[in-house]
Amino acid sequence: MPTLAINKRAYYDYEIKDKFEVGIMLLGHEVKSVKTGHINLKGSYVTLKKTKKELPEIYLINAHIPLYKFAGKAKDYNPTRPRKLLAKKKEIRYLIGKKQEQGLTLAPLKIYTKRSLIKLEFGIGKGKKKFDKRELIKKRELDRSTRTLIKRRLKN
Repeated sequence: MPTLAINKRAYYDYEIKDKFEVGIMLLGHEVKSVKTGHINLKGSYVTLKKTKKELPEIYLINAHIPLYKFAGKAKDYNPTRPRKLLAKKKEIRYLIGKKQEQGLTLAPLKIYTKRSLIKLEFGIGKGKKKFDKRELIKKRELDRSTRTLIKRRLKN
């Protein structure tokens, strides 16, 4: 299960409460581009869009997938076009309920391959406040400094 792209910013900006695995509908040259690692999840998000069907559909918005360099010239190709996500009805209903709760966001976390399929893992997250982020940075620096001190003690 090789990971093709990780959205590190999502873990920094959101407190992820629940994770989902879904498939992505891609064009042929987009699949080649993603499998070579040319995808950027920075600034992308997942949204629910109403359709004529009974349930809304899930879309990945703003994920940048450049044109595969050996695919030739594709006219009117938009690298940040919305891409439909493939999920079960039960999962979509659950997401509708969670989305109605205040302050929850659907953030893409990583893209990876499972067998020969490309999967997206996204999470339901609550946005962190600025002081929470500062607290996390302080804790990380403190842990790093204690690890270095312990290493120095063990060497002596």
